[in-house]
Amino acid sequence: MKTYSPKQGEVAREWFVVDAQDKILGRLATQIATRLRGKHKPEYAPHMDIGDFVVVVNAEKIKVTGAKLGQKKYYSHSGYVGGIHEISLKDLLATKPEEVIRKAVRGMLPKNRIGRAMLKKLKIYAGGEHPHGAQSPKQLDI
Repeated sequence: MKTYSPKQGEVAREWFVVDAQDKILGRLATQIATRLRGKHKPEYAPHMDIGDFVVVVNAEKIKVTGAKLGQKKYYSHSGYVGGIHEISLKDLLATKPEEVIRKAVRGMLPKNRIGRAMLKKLKIYAGGEHPHGAQSPKQLDI
């Protein structure tokens, strides 16, 4: 019996819309990462990008548990001496709510070129509208 390995041309990608209103950040991110990676498909292969496209709306209305809103910090470094930057979850939600979900999902994907390709299939919008109606995305209940 030969092991089946999918070809890149045989991959059928679908589009899904996720409403993030009143969803917990981490639980939402795990479901999105699973869809982007393609682990829900029977033909899943870890060395290939066979996941679906995911559109997230209402990113500004996500919830977190506990005291994470004031205590969770995101760090970035410019590469220069003393160039570390820190921003809290509350401030990041106020300025760029899309980045909160993007950073959560990015940490759950592979850290290589396949992971970067998977992250490009994630479309996040702060409000309730999105421009991907032509792809006729399906509603994904999480």
